[in-house]
Amino acid sequence: MFDAPDRGRRVRIPKWDALGTVGHMSTQIAVRLPDEMVAFLDRAVATGKAPSRAAFVAAAVEREMRRQAAEQDARVLGEHGPADDLDDLVQWTSTHIEVED
Repeated sequence: MFDAPDRGRRVRIPKWDALGTVGHMSTQIAVRLPDEMVAFLDRAVATGKAPSRAAFVAAAVEREMRRQAAEQDARVLGEHGPADDLDDLVQWTSTHIEVED
């Protein structure tokens, strides 16, 4: 987690973990996948590319969430153009917030 400014006070922004959960909150779901996808997941786990099926699926969902957010950002930027009033925020963020991989 890292702190971010919010009108003079600091707020906590959660960092998603490898299972796509914040803290220890999660919901177990059943997902039906084609056999070839399950085999792909199993190979990824067996070769050490993913710690578990759940972690691999969570990482894929998180990647899609980020892609959709970026797509929305691109739409907004296309509609409104670059907002120069955000330059100060970007500068502050780049020097005050550390994002973990």
